[in-house]
Amino acid sequence: MNTREMPAIVCPVPLAVKSHVVLGHGSGGRLSAALMRDIFLPAFGNPVLNELNDHAAVRLAPGRVAFSTDSYVVKPLFFPGGSIGELAVYGTVNDLAVGGAEPQYLSAAFILEEGLPLETLQRVVEQMAVAARRAGVSIVTGDTKVVEKGNGDQVFITTAGIGVIPDGLMLGPQYVRAGDRILLSGPIGEHGVTILAQREGLGVSGDLRSDSAPLTELCRAIVKAAPGLRTMRDLTRGGLSSAMNEIAASARVGMSLEERKIPVSEAVRGICELFGLDPMYVANEGKLIAIVAPENAEAALAAMRTVDTGAGAEMIGTVTSKRPGCVVMRTSFGTDRIVDMLAGDQLPRIC
Repeated sequence: MNTREMPAIVCPVPLAVKSHVVLGHGSGGRLSAALMRDIFLPAFGNPVLNELNDHAAVRLAPGRVAFSTDSYVVKPLFFPGGSIGELAVYGTVNDLAVGGAEPQYLSAAFILEEGLPLETLQRVVEQMAVAARRAGVSIVTGDTKVVEKGNGDQVFITTAGIGVIPDGLMLGPQYVRAGDRILLSGPIGEHGVTILAQREGLGVSGDLRSDSAPLTELCRAIVKAAPGLRTMRDLTRGGLSSAMNEIAASARVGMSLEERKIPVSEAVRGICELFGLDPMYVANEGKLIAIVAPENAEAALAAMRTVDTGAGAEMIGTVTSKRPGCVVMRTSFGTDRIVDMLAGDQLPRIC
């Protein structure tokens, strides 16, 4: 062919994408850079992240490093009292805080479905940034991938967090002893029931909202007030029942709970009755239990009630030497029932 007859080869400029996520947003090219420039950096920007390295170089205070990771696939993305972005921050922050750590840094990885409105992504990211500021942590590194339409469900987020446990603070089920008191920070089941109500389109009267919140300040108050603090656990999937059973099994002790002492709102109780659910097994995203030595119990309870996230705190039971590994609850009828681990997933994609 005569070279003069060859068609001109032109490298097309990528089309500007302004409204929805496309596969190119996960390519590592211009669209990926645009996502970082237009959505992530304005929300998360800080000196460490702004360097845009493949790693985050951070300084940590003296002490033991605490490290945690979790994934979030909640449906719907937004609900009264929270969103997937807030859960992605608070869930990881709380896992660190109940271990006695001061949370400091997070990483965030996003799996986006092709076709997701960029406006939705921006809303998720902005709420995540507000949550990080409220929790006192910085998002310093992350990643974004895009999957084909139909192979995901809008947005999945994975966060990993780093915190520092002060030297000398030792918490864990192995320190739990018979006679210790069990403290609960407030009414249970609010997150799970809120998600259920949204999915089912229930018109619920009253202020039914997720309890999604950072627990860092509450954990600090408990640590300060209770030198005999044994362990703490945030109540997420599986609810209060799972947390109690996990600690009882690890510590080889029994747990004796008082049903009348466990706070449950009327809205949560009503929806649980409607769907045949037990509030003991319903997920929470802003509640914890603390197990403390008996001589510190009243001081710890008073300290919890001075913090917003612990205003509804109650002493709900006692650790015993009877029936090791078993959780027993004295019902409002004066009978005992065993509170076992949740056998299945009564409400999937709760967080």
